[in-house]
Amino acid sequence: MKKEKLLVTSALTYANGKLHIGHVAGSYLNADIFVRYQKLIENDVIYIGGTDDYGTPISLKAEEEGVSPKVIAERYNQSMKKDLEGINIQLDNFSGTSRPRHIEISQDFFTNLLEAGYVTKKTLKQLYDKKYKRFLADRYIEGICPHCKAEGARGDQCDSCGKLIDAINLIEPKSKISGKTPVIKETTHWYLNLPKFEEELRTWLSTKTYWKDNVRNFIFSWLNEGLKERAITRDLNWGVPIPLENTKGKVLYVWFEAPIGYISSTQEWAEKKGKPDLWKDYWLNPETKLIHFLGKDNIPFHTIIWPSVLMKQKEPYILPYDVPANEFLNLEGQKMSTSRNWTVWVEDFLKYFDGEYLRFYLAANAPESKDSDFYWKDFQAKINNELNNILGNLANRTFIFAKKYFDGKISKPDNLSEYSKKTLKEADKLAGYIGKSYNNYQVRKATRLLMDIARSGNKYFDETQPWVEIKNNKAKAEETLFVCMELLRIISILYSPIIPKSMKKLRKMMNLNKKILWKNLGKIPGKFEIGKVSQLFQKIEDSEIKKQLELLKATQKGRKEMIKHKEEIEYDDFSKLEFRIVKILEAGKIEKSNKLIKLKISIGGEERTAVAGISQSYEPEGLIGKKVAMLINLKPRKVMGVESQAMILSAEDDGKFAVLVPDKEVKSGSEIL
Repeated sequence: MKKEKLLVTSALTYANGKLHIGHVAGSYLNADIFVRYQKLIENDVIYIGGTDDYGTPISLKAEEEGVSPKVIAERYNQSMKKDLEGINIQLDNFSGTSRPRHIEISQDFFTNLLEAGYVTKKTLKQLYDKKYKRFLADRYIEGICPHCKAEGARGDQCDSCGKLIDAINLIEPKSKISGKTPVIKETTHWYLNLPKFEEELRTWLSTKTYWKDNVRNFIFSWLNEGLKERAITRDLNWGVPIPLENTKGKVLYVWFEAPIGYISSTQEWAEKKGKPDLWKDYWLNPETKLIHFLGKDNIPFHTIIWPSVLMKQKEPYILPYDVPANEFLNLEGQKMSTSRNWTVWVEDFLKYFDGEYLRFYLAANAPESKDSDFYWKDFQAKINNELNNILGNLANRTFIFAKKYFDGKISKPDNLSEYSKKTLKEADKLAGYIGKSYNNYQVRKATRLLMDIARSGNKYFDETQPWVEIKNNKAKAEETLFVCMELLRIISILYSPIIPKSMKKLRKMMNLNKKILWKNLGKIPGKFEIGKVSQLFQKIEDSEIKKQLELLKATQKGRKEMIKHKEEIEYDDFSKLEFRIVKILEAGKIEKSNKLIKLKISIGGEERTAVAGISQSYEPEGLIGKKVAMLINLKPRKVMGVESQAMILSAEDDGKFAVLVPDKEVKSGSEIL
C-alpha cells in the first residue's frame, strides 16, 4: 500500500500572550493526535506551526509595556513553545513570522499577485486617531457590529456573527489607544481582487464534499454573500513592509501574510535538516495533502483568501486538502476571555497537573462539531473515573496478580476459550473503528472507543475470576492474565496518539521495547514479562479542584459577576423568531395562580390570547393599553387551562419583572428587527 505524504499545520497563534487551553483544543491537540496516528501507520508527515508575530494585538501589547513589538513576539514565541512541549505537542518546526525568511517570501507573494493583476491600488477613507496622529488598523478599533449589532466588534471581524467588517462601517467606533471617536481621513492601500477568484474558488471548493459540515456551511454562506475586494495592506510600523517605493509605514495585512508563515516555517525546518530544498517535496508536490487545523474564526481566511493567494503564485503551490476546523472551548459555562483572564493558561495547569491529563480531557471533550466546556469538576471526574478507575485499574490488577502468582511471566495458552477469543476479536474490531476515527479527526469518538476496550478488559477479568481459578486451575488464571495483557498491549498502541507519555510508561512496565506501529496490533506475542510496576495514573483530590476554582474566582475579583449565557445559536435559527409590538386590550389574573396574568392582545388588528407570569410585578389593570414586545410565532400551549398564543418579553432582576416597551410611539404589529 502506497504511503501518503501529508503536511499538517496548526493555526499560527498571536504572540501577544501565553498559551491557553482554548488554543490547545482549537488547533494543537487535534493536529498532534492526527500526526501521531499518521506516523503510526507509517505515512510521510510533517507538522508545522509557529506564532503570528505581526498581529495588531502584539503592537497593542508592546505599547502597553513600552517595549518594541519584537520583544513581545519573541517572548511569547518561546513561552508557547515551552508550553507546547509541556503537554507533549511535537511539531517538526515552530517558527515566527517576524523572521527574515518570512519577510522575504511574503514580499515575493505580494509582488507576484501585483504583477499578475490581482492586486489594485486604491485611495479610500479610513478611521484616524487625531490624538495620536495615526491611521487605525482594524484591531485598534472597536464598536457595534453593523450586521448583528453586537457590541465589541473589531474593525476587521465580528466574533458574534463571524462576518468580516470594513472598519468604517462600525457603529459608534472607538479608538483602542485613545478611547476617542476617530475621524475619517483619506489614505492609500492595496487590495486583493477576490471577485476575480470566485469562479475558480467555487470550482475548487465544490470538490471538498468530504469537509466538515460546519466548515462548508461557513464558507458557502460567505461566498453566497458575494466576494469583495479586500485590503491587504495596513498603516502600521510593525509588519512586513510593502516592497514598493515611497510606501513607508505601509505593511502587509496580517491575514494576507500570516498563512505564508506555514511555508517559511517549512523552509526553516528544511534548512535545519541540512536540506534547504526539502520543503519543495511537500509544498510543490501535487500528491501532498495539506491539512490546516484551526478554530472556526479562522475558516474564511484559510478557505478563501489563502487559497486565492496560493493559486496565482509563480510556483505551483498545493492548495489545502482539508480544513478540519473546531468550534470553541468555553470555561465553566462561560465564553473564554483572555482580557478578563477567564481562561486556564497551560503554564499554570502544568504547575499542578500532568500534561497528559489535559490531553486526555480535551480529547474526550473536543469541540469538533459544536462548542464544548471545560469544567474543573468534570475534568476531575474524567481523570478519576476513566483513566484511573477503568484503564489504570485494568493495568494495576493485571500486573499485581501476575507478579504475585506468576513472577510476572505470562505465556500464551495453547488454546484460548471462546470467551477469550470473543474479547480479543471485539478489541480488534474496535481498533479498526478507532483508526478511522483518528483519520477523520474524531478524537472524541476514538477516546470513547478506547475506553470501551479497557472496560471490556475489566469485565473479562471480573467474569473469569482469576482469584478463584488460581486455587483450582492455574492455567485458566494465566489465560485471563494473558488476555488482559494483550488488551493492554493493544491499548498501548491505540492510545499513544492521545496520551503518548502514559502509553510509553505502560509499555515499559510490560517490557514492550519494539517501536510502536499500527501494523503490530495483530502480532500477538508468545509471552509477556512484567518489569518494575508503578501506578499508571494518580487520582485528583477534591482539595485540588477546590484550589483551581478558587484561583479562577480570584482572577475575577473586582469584576462584575459574569452572566451565564446559553448555548450559541446560528443566525438562521434567530431569523425564524418573529418579534412584534402588540397592544394589551384586556388583562386579568388567572384563578388559582399567584403568578399568571391572562392577556388579550392586538397585533395590528389580529387578536390573540397570551399568558404572562408577571403578576408579582404588575397589576392587571395597569397593563391595559400598554404596547409591549412579544414573540408571536411560538407554538401555542395551554397554561392553567388557557391557551397562550404569544410570549411577552420582559427583563428579570432578583425575581422582579419589567416588560419591554418601545421608547417611542409605534403602531401595534410593528416588527422588532
